[in-house]
Parts: sequence; C-alpha cells; structure tokens
Amino acid sequence: MHIHILGICGTFMGSLALLARELGHTVTGSDTNVYPPMSTQLENAGVTIEEGYLVKHLQPAPDLVVVGNAMKRGMDVIEYMLDTGLRYTSGPQFLSEQVLQSRHVIAVAGTHGKTTTTTMLAWILHYAGIDTGFLIGGVPLVNTTDEHLQQVFAHSSYLGAEKTDDDTTVPSGYFVMEADEYDSAFFDKRSKFVHYRPRTAILNNLEFDHADIFADLNAIQTQFHHMVRMIPSTGKIIMPAATISLEDTLAKGVWTPIWRTAVIDTTASNTSKNDRTLKNNSDWQAELIREDGSQFQVSFAADKEVAVIDWGMSGIHNVNNALVAVAAAYDVGVSISTACAALSAFAGIKRRMELIGDVNDVLVFDDFAHHPTAITTTLDGAKKKLAGRRIWAIIEPRSNTMKMGIHQDSLAESAALADYTLWYEPAGLEWGLREVIEQATATSDSIINQHVMSSVDTIIEHISSHAQAGDAIVVMSNGGFEGIHQRLLAALRDK
Repeated sequence: MHIHILGICGTFMGSLALLARELGHTVTGSDTNVYPPMSTQLENAGVTIEEGYLVKHLQPAPDLVVVGNAMKRGMDVIEYMLDTGLRYTSGPQFLSEQVLQSRHVIAVAGTHGKTTTTTMLAWILHYAGIDTGFLIGGVPLVNTTDEHLQQVFAHSSYLGAEKTDDDTTVPSGYFVMEADEYDSAFFDKRSKFVHYRPRTAILNNLEFDHADIFADLNAIQTQFHHMVRMIPSTGKIIMPAATISLEDTLAKGVWTPIWRTAVIDTTASNTSKNDRTLKNNSDWQAELIREDGSQFQVSFAADKEVAVIDWGMSGIHNVNNALVAVAAAYDVGVSISTACAALSAFAGIKRRMELIGDVNDVLVFDDFAHHPTAITTTLDGAKKKLAGRRIWAIIEPRSNTMKMGIHQDSLAESAALADYTLWYEPAGLEWGLREVIEQATATSDSIINQHVMSSVDTIIEHISSHAQAGDAIVVMSNGGFEGIHQRLLAALRDK
C-alpha cells in the first residue's frame, strides 16, 4: 500500500512513517519544516520527503493519506483530498488500527518528560530481553557495543517482533507509546492518546499547555480522564505522589490500581517533612545519593529488592522519569535490579541536554525545553551537574502556547538559575517579550542578566564575544532555531 503522510517531519508522524515502512508499505510524505534529526532518519530509511503541501504530491493518488494535526481546512492539499474522495485517516487512528491492536500498550503521558520516559522504558525492556515495539517523539542516543540495541534504537520507532513455537515471526506482545495530549487531526479533536487504549499508563505530570487547543487546565484533565476510562481494572496507573492536577483528574473516577512514586532528597542534613510525607504516601521511592540526580537508590514497598542507578543523566525531573519507567517495567515482569542496570547504561536522547560541542572548554548543549517548568528543571539539573561553570541560557519561545504569551509572567523567573539568559524575540510575536523581561529584571533581585534579542546573528555575536573557557551554553527550543547550534559552534571556533 502507498501511504502519503502530510506533516511527516513532526516527531510523532516521522516515527509513524518508520513503522509504516516496517509494515511493508511504500511511504512518502510532505512538510514545510524539514530539519534534522527527523528528516535525516527518514531519508536514511528510504522515505521520500517533498517540500511544502502541494496538490501534486497526491498525484497519482496514494492508497491512504495520513493527515497530521498541523493540517487545516482551506489548505489546497486538504480541499483536494476531500473533493476527490481520497481515503484518509489520522496518525493516531492509523497507529491504533495497524500497530496497537491486541498488544499490551504501555502509554507515557504528561506535560513534560514523555519522550525521555518512553525512551527509558523501551531501553529497559530491550535490555531485559523483551523485544517490545515503541514510538518515541525523538531520536535516542546509543552508547553500547550491543549490536541488537544499536540496531533497534537507531530510529525513533520500532515495530517489535517475537518468534512463535513454529518459528514464525509475529508482532511483539508489548508496545511502549509516547502518549501526547495534543489533538489528533482537523477532523478529530480528541487527544491522540485516546486512541491508544493502554493497559499500563504512566501519568507523569499535568500542567496547562497547548493553549491553542485547550481553554484551560480542566479541558486537558477531561482528555486525560477519557484515557483513564479505557484502562482496564487488571492494568496499572503509575504517577508521582501528591500531584494535585492528577489527583483531581482521578477524582472524576478511576477503576485501575495505582502505584504512586516519590523522589526523596536524602543528601540534605535533615529529611524535610514534605519528603517524609511523600515517602509514607508512595509505593515507589527514589532516594538521592548525589544531589544532582546522577546517582540514586530505587525501592518498592512490596519488594525487598533495592538497586542503584548511577548514570550520566542529571536533574530531579530525570530521576522521576527513571522511577516511573522502572515501575512500569516491573509491572510487565522486569526486576528492579535489571531495570536499574539498564538505566545505568542509558545514554539519553537527542535534544535533551545533549552535548553537541566543546570549543576550548566552552560546552554547548541542545535541549527541547519550551515550557517554563521544563526550562527551570533543565537549568536546575545543569547547575548541579556542571557546578563551577557559568551557565548561559539561549531560549526561543517557539511553542504555540509561548507565542500566545500564556506563560509570559513566569518566563523570566523560569530562567533565573542561569547566570546569563538571552531570549530570542522573533518577528511577529504578538506580545512584547522585551517589555516582559525588562519589567521582571527591574522588579526582582533574583532575576538578573536577562536580555532580549531579535536576531539569531546578534545572539551568536554576543555569545562568541563574551563566553569564556569553563562556560556552558544551553540552547532551548522545540524547533530548528535557524540552525543556531552549529552556527554558534562555528563562531566559537573562529574566535
């Protein structure tokens, strides 16, 4: 079957395209945002990508058009598809019908950490010998000599297979799924994850985001509860303890056993009252051994086994991601010690505090953070892991919610941990980023050295002129950011 995907370079649709190729289909696609790493892995997989959304891309007619959620009525290609009666579906619906049927779906949902947690969980299961399928909204980093793991995690999705008694190959019984709350398509405004019907569900956190499609937090909670309604009573829900937005969601009704998790800071001289409460009200605990989260102990109240994760990741948010991943793996039969050994060998994923260059001891990192909470947790982990280095933050407010100015009052505070912050204000931003940052720096003693610039060239010039050996630069954006990463490295080398 010939499948054409509209919006193929999105993290979800690109991963779906790879699965369709594994299923034996001929896959083509079109997009207006063609940039690595997704474009690279699609081209390497033999997927033809067309620039733009043109009617001619649907001529001759494909057997099926998979429509990305960036497509809207009024676009020529969409009107042509409807007028000519082409067969079409949404990405989540295609995935549900073609990949997820009759499999134990482990879904990872939440405002933050979905991609990282999904990758961790898939890594654990494969490390444990379970050939699970997966779909990740990013590209894993692989640092192992194991040829099987190298092959499986070379891409952001994998169909998964296992041998039957008669030595034939069938789809694996498990599928690990990044479960996004964004809408499915212009003709299906339900959240993507409603299609997935998980048996094991991680609800990692829940904050207001995607203001372009959700009116408020309650609207997002309603979608989360739609998914909760589908989780069987023999399944499992795994979530951080004392997360009010999630507890309020489950108060609408829950029919599935819940495991609650907690991260306890035992590096402080005295365990706080809050930590003691969390420990008493959680089933799973991660107790910090190092303050930056690079080493911690994992335990489960119903199992005497205790194991330690000692890895290259940092940040309390990643400790939480790891803990829920270990719990989900345990739910499908992986021991705590095996899961912790797997994560101790985990290399991370691209664009999550990914070190992309070191020029004369100036480190440059790429990170996907695009929400105030994610900016804060990323910088907190960076400050602790890179203690002694000055931290520069370069931030592009690119998400639809950011462009609408929904989080403008918390932006400056979210970057307060950086020593220096440069905000990029692109042309056409509907609210005054410069005024917001200047007001914050004028009224708060904790918000200093934050500046707004309207040109990527100006940002690069400023950094290359002022960065010193021993500094670390964290570039945060959920897009290509005009190729700033490699351009910045080049400017630092020229300096």
